[in-house]
Formats: sequence, C-alpha cells, structure tokens
Amino acid sequence: MPLLRFSVSGGLLHLPYGGIFHLASAGEADLLIDEIPLRADAQRNRERILTAAEEVFLERGAHVSLDDVAKHAGVGIGTLYRRFPTREDLLAATYSARFLAFSENSRLRDTGQDPLNALRVYLEELVQHTNVYRGLAASLGTVLQIETPGCLATSQEGARLLHNARTAGAVRPDISFSDLVCMATAISLATEQDSSPQAHVAHLVGVFMDGVGKR
Repeated sequence: MPLLRFSVSGGLLHLPYGGIFHLASAGEADLLIDEIPLRADAQRNRERILTAAEEVFLERGAHVSLDDVAKHAGVGIGTLYRRFPTREDLLAATYSARFLAFSENSRLRDTGQDPLNALRVYLEELVQHTNVYRGLAASLGTVLQIETPGCLATSQEGARLLHNARTAGAVRPDISFSDLVCMATAISLATEQDSSPQAHVAHLVGVFMDGVGKR
C-alpha cells in the first residue's frame, strides 16, 4: 500500500477523505498517510459522477458545464469538486478506461511492426480517440499528464514507440513526446467537426510523420 511522507510540526493537519494519521512523536514528526479505499457512499458518488460525465460529454462535448454533470449525476457540485477538483481531472478519470484499452492494443499490435509505422498508427489512433469527446483536444496535453491508469499508459506507450523509432534512426533525435501531443491536439482540432474524419486524420498524420522522419 503506497505511503506519502510529510514533515510536520505542531498543530493539526486536516486531510482529505481517505487519510489516516500515524504520528511518531508529539513534536517534529514523520507523518505517514495510508491510502485506503473510499467509503461506500463516496465510491457510489464517484461512480455516478463518472457515468453521468461520460453520457454528458458524449452528447454535448467536453466543455459542458460541470454543474450540468453534477445535476445529471444527482449530486451537489461540491461533491463533484471533492472527487474531481478540475475539469481535466474529471476528463482524465472518465477517459481512463478508453485510453487504457487504446494503449494495451497498441502494445499488442507493435510486435514485429516497423517502428515508424507503429508510431504513425499510434498518433492516428490517439487523434481518433481524442475526437470521441468534442472539444477534448484543447485539454489533451493537460489530461495526459494526470496520473490515471489510462493516461499514464497512453503517455508511456507513446514515449516507448517514439524511443523505438529514434533508436532505429527513423525519427529525428529532437522530436519529443510533447511534440506528438501538440500534433495530436492540432489534428484533433482540425478534424473534430468532420463527419467522416478518418481519411483526413490519416492524411495530416502522414504529413507530420514525413516532417519528423530522419533525413
């Protein structure tokens, strides 16, 4: 079970839900916080919020009012913010399972594939996944930095494929994963209103890959 260690001195420290104090002494002390599961009612509220967010984001886009998400979930806005302090936190949590499946499929497919083509397919599918929620592209860079299982796996998979392509000499050494995210964001914004974006996405990804290829 993971532990977070703090140095404290005097007074009381009030933790968010789910923390347990272990004080070594009354003065200067190490504070260990055991992360424990949410209470049953808190877990139910979290699941209701995520279910409501998925439905509302799919129907109306990622920029929908969080008040509307809370109302759809049947919880107060304070309850939503306790679980998800920012819109990006909620987007990352709602998208986590989708991104986790995407990254796992990418890793399984990569066996024996040309490194540059594997990176191209990853970028193309990242754009397609981003376009599931209209308007998510504008927050993609922030969302991928939030440590949900899916966001972590997606970032790690992209970094792995980029490393493989650089090691093979197929990609310029100055290209970073952040560059891939910037391009995915730009392509998503350019294609999110298309009724059938697949061909347009593939074309724009191809243009980008031609630019990053090592000459």
